[in-house]
Amino acid sequence: MIHEHSIALTDFARQVARLIARAGGAALFIDYGRDEPGYGDTLQALRRHEKEHPLSNPGEADLTAHVDFPAFAAAAEAQGGATGPIRRQGEFLRSLGVETRAAELARARPDRADVIARQLERLIGPDHMGILFKAVCLHSPGLAPPGFEP
Repeated sequence: MIHEHSIALTDFARQVARLIARAGGAALFIDYGRDEPGYGDTLQALRRHEKEHPLSNPGEADLTAHVDFPAFAAAAEAQGGATGPIRRQGEFLRSLGVETRAAELARARPDRADVIARQLERLIGPDHMGILFKAVCLHSPGLAPPGFEP
């Protein structure tokens, strides 16, 4: 079993949480990653929008790893920050009205309606970014940011 842990990720969460606890406000984080703790290798390489083995072409591919959002949230909360639920990007954007906004844009620009529909599907579709990408909001205690209300 592989367990990944990013000290840089948890240190960053703690720094932002301390700042927000002191000054107030909120910070939104969206990236691809986990919404539940788990095991597994998330290191991957992308080159020309295609996955490849991370050691196949050193220096020519972008290396990345899935964000461990539960660890990020736990580190932030330990420093006095509050977090709402970890939301899938599709759910989060729908809660903010992305489908209504896309429909308005398509009505205003019928010549771009097909492009708008494809872009919307890419953002919220389950086979695209809608499930793979997650959103979490680190905020002052007592604040209920849009899309993260209890």
